[in-house]
Amino acid sequence: MTTPLTFKPVYKDYIWGGARLATHFHRTGTPHPCAESWEISAHPDGPSIVANGQYAGRSLPELASEFGVALMGTKTPDPTRFPLLIKLIDAREKLSVQVHPNNSNATLTQGEPKTEMWYVLDRNPGSSLYTGLREGVTPEVLQSALLDGTAEKCLAEVSINPGDTIFIPGGLVHAIGGGALIYEVQQNSNTTYRLFDWNRVGADGKPRPLHIEESFKTIEWDNERVRECANSRVCECVNTRTPGYQSLVSCTFFNVGKLALEGSTSIKQDGTTFTALFVENGNASVTASGETVQLTKGMSCLIPAAAPLFTLAGKASILITTL
Repeated sequence: MTTPLTFKPVYKDYIWGGARLATHFHRTGTPHPCAESWEISAHPDGPSIVANGQYAGRSLPELASEFGVALMGTKTPDPTRFPLLIKLIDAREKLSVQVHPNNSNATLTQGEPKTEMWYVLDRNPGSSLYTGLREGVTPEVLQSALLDGTAEKCLAEVSINPGDTIFIPGGLVHAIGGGALIYEVQQNSNTTYRLFDWNRVGADGKPRPLHIEESFKTIEWDNERVRECANSRVCECVNTRTPGYQSLVSCTFFNVGKLALEGSTSIKQDGTTFTALFVENGNASVTASGETVQLTKGMSCLIPAAAPLFTLAGKASILITTL
């Protein structure tokens, strides 16, 4: 388990999706609408299937169970379960306002903890994201706004540009605005509590179910305290002296950085974590243990933790995720 792995995308056709996963990344076979592409996933709701090499046709959950730390690294919290879910999101319309449990409060609702980060790949002019509650919003204020359909006024809205990075710890109320194309890294979870749905109806003409009770048990009401889950340490698993490397987010569950690749660079691994790659722009090759995979814009790749070294070559902007 030392060679690069690529996967067949798992597409989700939620009604708020669009067509940019096909047009922006030149993909075929996407549904319409196409809201999400689960790029690297071991979640039962959409497990990834290997597309290349000797493990082609096998699922990521199966490989995680069989190879354990050789695939995932010694930092993984469960040596039989892949710890992250990496996806692309095309929000043609606003997503619902939602909140996910964190490791501290997940037991209150029997949900799976889900801390995540967003990297903005593209956006329409005027697109925004919603990250947390406005100052002074208490449970009583939010409850009243939900009852009269004005919950939007309780949300902190931020405008976005390509390259922006947003950290969304579990417990933080949030929503992705219409027109945003997002690269998301999260804990391996699919627990979402829908708090507010912009007073709209679903495909059946009826309002979609809300999860008010679960949301109120999950919300961390102090935005600043919950944001402190992110710390400022630089990713230890990529040589920060590598030319063109920039750390974006570092938290308990993952590190995400960006490499502006010009030419060739080799990255050593120490067995503590896998490395997940995503080509934002450009073209590159990745070589590990004598096997080379060609990566074009929009492709993802997983380097197992047991690979002592891998080499990237080409000209590309590459997002790099580790534990």
